[in-house]
Amino acid sequence: MKSVKESLLERRSIRRYEREKIEQEKLDFIFEAIRNTPTSYNGQQFSVIAVTDQSVKEELYAVTGQKQIKTSAAFLVFCLDYHKLKAATARKGLSAPDFAATIDGYTVGVIDASLAMMSAVTAAESLGLGCCCVGYIRTADPKKVSRMLGLPHGVAIVCGLTLGYPREMPDLKPKLPVAAVVHAERYTPDEELAPMLEAYDREVTAFNATRSGDKTDNDWAGHIAAYHRHSMEHGIRDYLAEQIGLDR
Repeated sequence: MKSVKESLLERRSIRRYEREKIEQEKLDFIFEAIRNTPTSYNGQQFSVIAVTDQSVKEELYAVTGQKQIKTSAAFLVFCLDYHKLKAATARKGLSAPDFAATIDGYTVGVIDASLAMMSAVTAAESLGLGCCCVGYIRTADPKKVSRMLGLPHGVAIVCGLTLGYPREMPDLKPKLPVAAVVHAERYTPDEELAPMLEAYDREVTAFNATRSGDKTDNDWAGHIAAYHRHSMEHGIRDYLAEQIGLDR
């Protein structure tokens, strides 16, 4: 088993997997790590749909175009979940507020689901498994995916995670320097931050041009700005209005 340091600092996104199932005891360990995730108020406002059926993975691949979904041994879909609380309070003759319909409620659910996903990533990495976070499961066609996975009202997709034995070991991508991520006491002023961002942009451009495997001319700033621009076209608000009633 890898150390915590190795699991966290040597992590990279794996998109190609061996045709090998993950042992049940390893999946059980990952599921226990997920279950023990810290959550807001201990409300555990998340759920995970674990998909191992090959036909379902291929259907999800057809929706997203993300090949790693169909080649993975398991695909986990992390969701914010307020349905469970409503079901529990109803059994007690109580009512639950429409917290999910608020920005704070949505944020709490996303945080809980994201923390759960990071628990899964760390656990999987420690076992020598590879994984890849797939945000496109939320944006490609969330209404269709929600129907496929049987998500009730109050449950909405946050992100997916592919798991499997690695068939590749891509170069470790450069990340922003600690000083640009962890700000001491106060947010770093632009006159200090901007030079670090410019240097990182050049580093990413050089990495993409020389890395093993597919090479690109992508920078960081322009590429991510274009991604954000494209993401704004997905109409996620309409999905959230239908799935969790988000309206304010």
